[in-house]
Amino acid sequence: MKVQFLLNILLAIVWVFLTGTINAVNFTFGFILSFLVLWLISSSQEKQKYFIIIPRLISFTFYFLYELIKANLQVAADVITPKFYMEPGIIAYPLNAKSDLEITLLANVITLTPGTLSLDISDDRKVLYIHAMYVHDKEEFIDGIKNGFEKRILNIVR
Repeated sequence: MKVQFLLNILLAIVWVFLTGTINAVNFTFGFILSFLVLWLISSSQEKQKYFIIIPRLISFTFYFLYELIKANLQVAADVITPKFYMEPGIIAYPLNAKSDLEITLLANVITLTPGTLSLDISDDRKVLYIHAMYVHDKEEFIDGIKNGFEKRILNIVR
């Protein structure tokens, strides 16, 4: 998988130099173009894993940015308005993530989102404790993380 990624970067750099326009947009276009070319000419099953993970990673990035902007707007609106709409609480979130990498990624993504903070993990590593500013419905909050961040992280890592 590392070889395909490095080859993809190399082809994108070649594209940038061939076109003569050195900027991020041209590099991104070259990366996408070389990704499609590599996908068309690849044959082995191991190489196919790269072509599944990269779109999932891009999808996760856009999802995270969407959630980040949404949470920022929610916190900003609550700060600006005279009435507070927050209902803070600490949630015991049951984890599907098992490895250290999966749990660390999930905890960090939750902490990076405004209004939420990962506090601790249980000794058996099955529960993540999260402080949230807006816990209107506990089950809805848990479902939002389970079908949002955790599902996407597990799709990338596993």
